[in-house]
Amino acid sequence: MKIEKCKTASIILAGFLVISCNVKKDSLDNGSSLKNAYEKDFYIGTALDINQINENDSEVNNLIATQFNAVTAENIMKCEVIHPKWDTYEFDLTDKFVAYGKKNKMFIVGHTLLWHSQLAPFVRKIKSKDSLQLFMTNHINTIAGRYKGKIDGWDVVNEALNEDGTYRKSIFLDLLGEDFLITAFKLAEKAAPDTELYYNDFNIEQPKKRAGAITLLTKIKNSGARIDGVGIQGHWSLDGPPVKEIEESIIAFSKLGLKVMITELDVSVLPNPNKMVGANVEQNFAEDPKMNPYTKGLPDSVQVKLAQRYEDLFKIFIKHKDKISRITFWGVNDGQSWLNNWPIRNRTNHPLLFDRNNKPKLVYEKVLGLKK
Repeated sequence: MKIEKCKTASIILAGFLVISCNVKKDSLDNGSSLKNAYEKDFYIGTALDINQINENDSEVNNLIATQFNAVTAENIMKCEVIHPKWDTYEFDLTDKFVAYGKKNKMFIVGHTLLWHSQLAPFVRKIKSKDSLQLFMTNHINTIAGRYKGKIDGWDVVNEALNEDGTYRKSIFLDLLGEDFLITAFKLAEKAAPDTELYYNDFNIEQPKKRAGAITLLTKIKNSGARIDGVGIQGHWSLDGPPVKEIEESIIAFSKLGLKVMITELDVSVLPNPNKMVGANVEQNFAEDPKMNPYTKGLPDSVQVKLAQRYEDLFKIFIKHKDKISRITFWGVNDGQSWLNNWPIRNRTNHPLLFDRNNKPKLVYEKVLGLKK
């Protein structure tokens, strides 16, 4: 579908010039929503931050409840937050997150039980195999067990692969070997027997890493451990990856008998340092004004490119709706996006469907329009 150039409207808010493509004034008031439009296809989800979990902003809260029917914990269930010390767990925020999802009748995703990054400091100091095994057992049993029957899906293991498809170096690989993934899934199945269990990673739509993911997923399945799905983190850009590679990956993972999810969808509109791809949080670059061109708003030409990119992606998702169970955006609005501070801090990115004022962008209309 050809997207016509849109008209713009500019307003000044707290010294910030917001330029946005003109959309229907009643686009959020006429009963239409993403979750309703795609209700028969797949869940439409978002990631919640602390302010959203605490319902600090009624406008944002209404937007979430209206547009989405699945929620993922953006950061609060990562080890450094939920399990800061060996014998200390912090459940207050996670309890609120789960209650929020239940109240709004949403599909609730826990993120994540095991990840090499954002570990509590005490974990990094573990030196023995037995101690790390005990940590992993206690961590999964305690957290997954607490939310047994309350959380619908768990990202059990997050980002265990390198770009060439080999196992990523981590404390878990170093001390426990490759089978730490199998152990994690078996522990999660026992602690939360009625919860869907997933492997989640970025760039696994790219050929080499996809092949490694297929080998890893097959090994888990063949071990007798239960794994229900795979999450393709959709941290993409205006220029890539090609939709052909995304489609081939959806098909390949589905052939393993797994549900496929696009779990952390956002599309960066900013220049890409060193042509890097993916979401490796350990990659960071120095601030540079040339890498931050849209501080005063997103030009029409880029709005159109963003809308076209999302439209192309959703056409593939709709085509394979029999294989896909959930599409989750990594954030509610542009202001929340982690891409404002990664891989370069203090940038102004515009990767989502709602702007910093929670208003729908042209891309929202195009994604919604595919179902009209």
